[in-house]
Amino acid sequence: MPSTPDDQPELDASQGHQHGYITDKRRYLNRLKRIEGQARGISKMVEEEKYCIDILTQISALNSALQAVALGLLDDHLKHCVLDAARSDDEEAADVKIKEASAAIARLVR
Repeated sequence: MPSTPDDQPELDASQGHQHGYITDKRRYLNRLKRIEGQARGISKMVEEEKYCIDILTQISALNSALQAVALGLLDDHLKHCVLDAARSDDEEAADVKIKEASAAIARLVR
C-alpha cells in the first residue's frame, strides 16, 4: 500500500527527530475533527437560540475535550522531546526543551 503524507513522520528540522505525538497522530486528528464538529454544533445552538445552560454545557464539554488533547500532547512532548534532549550530551538543548515544556504548562493552567 503506498504511503500518504499523513503516514510520513513529522521531523523537527532543528532537532532531526520525530515529534512525540507521531505514533498517535491519526488518533489526535480524529479527536480534533470531533472537537471541530462540537464547535460547529455550539454555533448552531446559538444560531437556533437554544437554552443558555445547554450551550454552556456543550462549551464545557468542548473545553474538556481540548484539555484532554493538550494534556496528551504535553505528555508525548515530555516522554519524547524532553527526555531525548535530557539524554543527549547537549545540556543547552535539554534546558531549552524543559523551558518550552514549563511555558506550555503555564499557558495550559491560565
